[in-house]
Amino acid sequence: MAVSAAAPNPLAPPWLHVPADANALAPGLWSRTVSREGGTLTVGGVAASELAERFGTPLYVIDEDDARSRAVEVRRAFDDAFAEVGTAAKVYYAGKAFLSVEVARWMDAAGLFIDVCSGGELAVALAAGVDPERLGFHGNNKSLAEIERAVEVGIGAIVIDSLQEIDRVAEAAARHGVRQSVRLRVNSGVHAHTHAFLATAHEDQKFGIGLEAAVDAVARIRSHDSLAFKGLHCHIGSQIFGADGFAESAARLLTLHRQLLEGGDVPELNLGGGFGIAYTSADDPAPIDQLARRIAETVAAGCEELDLPLPVVAFEPGRSIIGTAGLTLYTVGTTKDVPVAFQDDGESALRRYVSVDGGMSDNARPALYEADYSARIANRVSSVPPALVRVAGKHCESGDIVVDAEYLPGDVAPGDLLAVPATGAYCFALSSNYNYLGRPPVVAVRGGDARVIVRGETIDDLLARDAAYDPAAARPTASKERNQA
Repeated sequence: MAVSAAAPNPLAPPWLHVPADANALAPGLWSRTVSREGGTLTVGGVAASELAERFGTPLYVIDEDDARSRAVEVRRAFDDAFAEVGTAAKVYYAGKAFLSVEVARWMDAAGLFIDVCSGGELAVALAAGVDPERLGFHGNNKSLAEIERAVEVGIGAIVIDSLQEIDRVAEAAARHGVRQSVRLRVNSGVHAHTHAFLATAHEDQKFGIGLEAAVDAVARIRSHDSLAFKGLHCHIGSQIFGADGFAESAARLLTLHRQLLEGGDVPELNLGGGFGIAYTSADDPAPIDQLARRIAETVAAGCEELDLPLPVVAFEPGRSIIGTAGLTLYTVGTTKDVPVAFQDDGESALRRYVSVDGGMSDNARPALYEADYSARIANRVSSVPPALVRVAGKHCESGDIVVDAEYLPGDVAPGDLLAVPATGAYCFALSSNYNYLGRPPVVAVRGGDARVIVRGETIDDLLARDAAYDPAAARPTASKERNQA
């Protein structure tokens, strides 16, 4: 249903254009099974209104077919691209984006390895039945207990992040009588985000070690009989739309890779992840198969120039697999129009605040990174012209914004159901109990069915963690005396 044209609101950011139809679902933002049927948004063959009625809101919804198919497509893209240049690829699903037992099983079934970065994430992957040999363990400060557990279960690779970790992992491996495979995380001096990248001599960050220190660090790794050096690891950033940053980083790493070959085998090169997705209509990430081909060609050309054998090349996508497969449903509670001055003479325009029943506890990315999202009314369509809205959460925090700027039909009202796309990555993973809100459930939808894959938290769950809470002594909020007053 098309809506009438509306003039742009001067408070809108330059990239946000007034839509011809404020009900339309922008391509690239939503999972592949999302559509409108009779005006109602559906995902996986299930109506958003039915999901809200059955499971409540806020609600994380994961399109299972979309997540599974993207995992297979990403793996095939890198497999095919590197097979064409004469080597193989390894694709690790970056569990930090979203990890649950069910999702770990999906990734495993799609043929992906899985990257974890804590003892908890390791426990989830093992609970899913993933072969420990197909796991990698990241982190800049792995505890002794985490290292011990990883070695004990036979993890496939540990990414060494500091000089101290070399000895810690070596000692744990020696205790268990195994030779533990490790990679060394290095900083290439390349930092990438979206289309741009910056190349410097050094990086000031907590992860990894500098290129200039890597030769000595690898020699130290090789000095331990209980360690097997597999290769270098580097991560250049996140939400990357192009291949130029990867190309520059690969070129720098291959120069170091050549030096390391003088002391022994270097069978692998891990270029990390960070491939981006679309969160708004202004985002235009390159297709993953194009990125894979460009990176493969760059690595092959670099190896040819340096007269190097092609290593196995590993990657760690997370957001690009699970991000677009997810959406979050909210219920609108209140709306208010706020006049905002935009000129020195005091001329103002209206910004409509649409408050929903979730917020920064279920999506911290806008508050943490000023991340932009989109939204649509999910339970109906409207012919009312669009209005500029800011979707706000319910937390006692002025920075609690879910969608900073969006055009929705001007009759958006309390009781409406809002859908925010592309929330599969880093929303559930970063969720909290701020203001004592329970974390929402996660529901997987597929073929007209919906099932809970992560249970939501109740007030009872939250109180159960409070050591001073005594259910038997709990009182109602108002005393009898007050009620009688």
